[in-house]
Amino acid sequence: MDTKTTLFTFTILFLFTITFLKALTSLLNLNKTKPKHPPGPRGLPIVGNLLQLGAKPHQTLANLAKIHGPIMSLKLGQITTIVMSSAETAKGVLQIHDHFLSNRKIPDAMKGANHDQFSLPFIPVSHNWRELRKLCNGLLFSNKNLDSTEGLRSHKIQELFSDIHHSSLRGQPVNIGRLAFKTTINLLSNTVYSEDLVQSAERAGEFKELVTNIMKEIGRPNLADCFPVLKVLDPHGIRRRTGSYFSKLLNIFEGLIHKRLELRKDDAGYCTKNDMLDAILNNAQENCQETDRVKIQHLSLDLFVAGTDTVTSTVEWAMAELLHNPNVMSKAKQELERTIGKGNLVKESDIAKLPYLQAIVKETFRLHPAVPLLLPRKAEEEFEMHGYTIPKGAQVLVNVWAIGRDPNLWDKPGLFWPERFLGSEIDYKGRSFELTPFGGGRRICPGLPLAIRLLFLMLGLLINSFDWELEGGIQPQDMNMDEKFGLTLEKAQPVLVIPIKPTH
Repeated sequence: MDTKTTLFTFTILFLFTITFLKALTSLLNLNKTKPKHPPGPRGLPIVGNLLQLGAKPHQTLANLAKIHGPIMSLKLGQITTIVMSSAETAKGVLQIHDHFLSNRKIPDAMKGANHDQFSLPFIPVSHNWRELRKLCNGLLFSNKNLDSTEGLRSHKIQELFSDIHHSSLRGQPVNIGRLAFKTTINLLSNTVYSEDLVQSAERAGEFKELVTNIMKEIGRPNLADCFPVLKVLDPHGIRRRTGSYFSKLLNIFEGLIHKRLELRKDDAGYCTKNDMLDAILNNAQENCQETDRVKIQHLSLDLFVAGTDTVTSTVEWAMAELLHNPNVMSKAKQELERTIGKGNLVKESDIAKLPYLQAIVKETFRLHPAVPLLLPRKAEEEFEMHGYTIPKGAQVLVNVWAIGRDPNLWDKPGLFWPERFLGSEIDYKGRSFELTPFGGGRRICPGLPLAIRLLFLMLGLLINSFDWELEGGIQPQDMNMDEKFGLTLEKAQPVLVIPIKPTH
């Protein structure tokens, strides 16, 4: 018997033993008053409901919620998972019971390169978490700091225009996702480090593949997450692969930080960059603190991976919907032409004057939330919610994809119809639980203010500066609008379009 067979046999016997002991414990506790847990589908021995999830868990869970209700319990291996699928239950998680649910259920994939010990989205609420949060809210993503770095982003948007213009002159199609990724990562790298992280389309493709691989690995089903006893084995090699991907990015950021620190040693000759890195370094210097390079590296990793993938996904989905719905595209063009002039680039100060473009972004968030199940939370204590007991240690998921398509909340929920948001007070900043693509409560995404600026700048340019033809003569109504599940919700087929410079 070879080693792999022996290991597999041992694992199965071990899991059967655990299951038997749990069943025996349940029998011994029959006379005790049992808490009323949320209803859910019946599962199989050992694996529970794991095999029911399929390739698109957000859709499967939405369909199961129609049967079992908006607060539903499943067993994913040994892990009790509670799924919230309504605005009311989302409010319970993100606001009312936030104090019980502020910490994360950490995927084993995040432990690659020890990133879980530094990652702002995943570390527990603690002194370290509060310090990082303060750094983000008070320094990096404050309106004052973002306003001061607007010129960096404006320059990159001008470069994006030039790239598309050159393609239009040659009649060459562009890949909206890859284009959005290259622009987003360079917008971020200029905002943080005052330089481009990628210079060519080929290099952009390599980075996009690296970030996509990270998101795939984190979103991939992992037995180590369902059976904690298997974590030591890393059965799928997921932690090993994410560790390798994380290390590649961390090494890049280490080089950028080292270069800046060397430049700053020349007090007389150094010219401030007025970017996020200088803001962090200046803050440390003013408070007589030692520069924590490791903290900056891991914060950069979070920002670049989460920021590039989610912004890219949203831009691609928004453009796909606009191309799929030419009447919506036409209205958006009319608003931009009327407000800022045909062909002109959108400035950050223009965003407030473009209600229809704002409605398009909201409608994209509703139908295609970048993270369809939000990041998993963990119940620190047992508590009651909507008449059910949420057990201590349970993993809690909010299915924002299901909430965005709830017919009790939205008229014609499957229709891309931005007009539903005109005159509406619903926003995406964590206060309206019908629309929470960035989460809510204490764990709301701190990069929201920057992400929104990047989205509007790119979408404004794509809509106002060019007309578009689908590659291969495909008609709008024939577009493939299928989605592909990972930690982020990607489009199954890339948007390939030929830019046409409109005549004035």
